[in-house]
Amino acid sequence: MKKTKILAAGDIHGDKGLAKKLANKAKKENVDLVILAGDLTMFETDTKGIVGPFVKLKKPILLLHGNHESLATIDFLTEMYGPHAKNLHGYSIIKDDVGIFGAGGVDFGPSPMTESQFFKTLNKAHKGLKGTKKKIMVTHTHPFKSKAEFSGFRGSKGIRKAIKEFKPDIMISGHIHEAEGIEEKIGKTKVINIGKKGKIIEI
Repeated sequence: MKKTKILAAGDIHGDKGLAKKLANKAKKENVDLVILAGDLTMFETDTKGIVGPFVKLKKPILLLHGNHESLATIDFLTEMYGPHAKNLHGYSIIKDDVGIFGAGGVDFGPSPMTESQFFKTLNKAHKGLKGTKKKIMVTHTHPFKSKAEFSGFRGSKGIRKAIKEFKPDIMISGHIHEAEGIEEKIGKTKVINIGKKGKIIEI
């Protein structure tokens, strides 16, 4: 069975050169889709030239907001870039036999999320994935009691609860820059901390 190839990145923080570099990586690797897991901007500025390089690939681009931009900013970017870009916050898509669902934000910033909101948003998103063989859950912030907490920033209990309940094969998060590249297992879920270098994930 053909695997789905994904480029996942986050915390670009308005770096247009980095966005081009990541888009080139996606093209070279011939990915099936791109996931940008929040903090695309630096405090809502520098939105230009961040999503555009990926649109040229003519592949689906899934976006989430982080703590540097609002949910409205991500809505604006998805509208601007038309059919290829999709806001994954509270939604899901199915690509091949892989279901991807997500929730952006953290507990502070322009669009703060409470623990119950994290779980409710992921629950709503997950409902669209009945019958999919593989599942990927995407958030900006990390789960409670995960390795990324070495940073001193506590993870989300709502996200941890969603991992336990929905049992995704892979869970992707960003936010903690120093945690980029750290992987672990929570139950049977592989948890991957991604960042600005970008990671190729095959499922």
